[in-house]
Amino acid sequence: MSNEGAPASRMRLVLAASAAGTIFEWYDFFIFGSLAAIIAKHFFASAGDTQGYIFALLTFAAGFAVRPLGAIVFGWFGDRTGRKRTFLVTITIMGLATFAIGLLPDASRLGLNAAWLLLALRMLQGFAVGGEYGGAAIYVAEHADAKKRGAATGWIQVAATVGLFLALAVIFATRSWMGEDAFAAWGWRVPFLLSAGLLVISLWIRLRLDESPLFRKMQEEGRGSQAPLAEAFFQWKNLRVILIALFGLMMGQGVVWYTANFYAQVFLERVVKVEPRMVNLLIMAVLVGSAILHVFFARLSDRTGRKPVMLFGLALAAIVFVPGFKMLTQAVNPALAEASARVPVTVVAAPSDCSVQFDPIGKTKFTSSCDIAKSTLAAAGVPYRNEAGEGLAHVRVGGKDVASFDGSNLPAAGLASARKAFETQLKSVLVASGYPPSADSKKIDMPRAILILLLLMTGAAALYGPQAAALVELFPTRIRYSALSLPYHIGNGWFGGFLPAIAFAIVAATGDIYAGLWYPVALAAIGFVVTLIFLPETRGRDISS
Repeated sequence: MSNEGAPASRMRLVLAASAAGTIFEWYDFFIFGSLAAIIAKHFFASAGDTQGYIFALLTFAAGFAVRPLGAIVFGWFGDRTGRKRTFLVTITIMGLATFAIGLLPDASRLGLNAAWLLLALRMLQGFAVGGEYGGAAIYVAEHADAKKRGAATGWIQVAATVGLFLALAVIFATRSWMGEDAFAAWGWRVPFLLSAGLLVISLWIRLRLDESPLFRKMQEEGRGSQAPLAEAFFQWKNLRVILIALFGLMMGQGVVWYTANFYAQVFLERVVKVEPRMVNLLIMAVLVGSAILHVFFARLSDRTGRKPVMLFGLALAAIVFVPGFKMLTQAVNPALAEASARVPVTVVAAPSDCSVQFDPIGKTKFTSSCDIAKSTLAAAGVPYRNEAGEGLAHVRVGGKDVASFDGSNLPAAGLASARKAFETQLKSVLVASGYPPSADSKKIDMPRAILILLLLMTGAAALYGPQAAALVELFPTRIRYSALSLPYHIGNGWFGGFLPAIAFAIVAATGDIYAGLWYPVALAAIGFVVTLIFLPETRGRDISS
């Protein structure tokens, strides 16, 4: 392949096909994440509001958990049979699974089976996505001019932002059209069902493509790998690069990007209680600026190199996340910040009664009196202190006490009823003490909130914009699909995908609504050090070998 890359008309088709699939991919994932609170009420209602929401987040995370498996399977097919054929298969599986979620009967009709079927569809989504991103990034890079590879692959990164914007726009429009009650009852299915249109468009564009010129040339010359997985993961020279990519870039990118683009939304809606449609508007406004930043940093990496731009993103995220979210609370819900300072909340419990509430497979019930008290406060977005005590836990709000209960021996229906009663009583005391049940939309400082969110997303954009080009340039053509996909999906799927559940567990354990942010901050800092010391600069590399 020449250094000039594909002709302009051909390159536009390549970009459109690859970006369309990526938009579709992220649209599918974000509608589930954005609607987790509503989905919890339809599929996990018997567990109670707090635990049901945790189960919904874990179901969301399950899709990420299987992404590395999809990366291995589709990476092998991509290196053996071609880029085009593989990402036609991945997008079809992804689309059908998403459409099926929109048709899936909920627990009122199928009982517990509804939750299991939902989990299965989420895992099918994640399995397919394991092969989608690598195929799109490689396909574009293997067509692009070497001097503009960052700018070309940067559009794949922008497509992820467009997918999130589209998901939020469809949710917002559907909510506004039918009203919140109808949307919560059945309208939440509409965004899932509309994905069928995106699937048809994406398939139509991709069917017009030919195979990547570098892959075709490699096959003609007989240079293809007969065992790409073994070559990628059992030869130290290749495995070393994969590990550097994982712990230097992908681990940090996974948590940074999901904190800025997804956890910020969870924080606004579930922790500081901003009305859902207002959250959608805030995030959509910021995503426009974020898309521009992705393009800017991708192009900048063609001039200055990939490494310095991505180091900037990691460093900025590590520095601004904790103070940034504190400023965000003050901008959108000043009453909560004031109440927590004026009327402190304390959980008084025996330390032995309290556990770390992290359960990635969703089997642990967390039914001790301490766990129930802490998870309820954490889900309500109320910061609290911990104090050692004896007997059953209780929550002290200023001078008032609300007793928790031990649910370990209660049947499922009794536990759900007792949780509901405890949550109602505690909420009543909190409201009486000045804790707002929700953020006052009239008091939200919109310009300030948008600027803070844009600052959070700047670090993510600087890291994500040049990333596709850097990953493609790290690996040879014969094993590129396999070697690139696995670290990407471990970084995004495991470190990033489990971020909401891990952050919630940290918040529940400490009582600090910002403590969960130390998880992405720590991983971003580790990524910065590994990238600085071990990651080579790849700008301008010949990727035809």
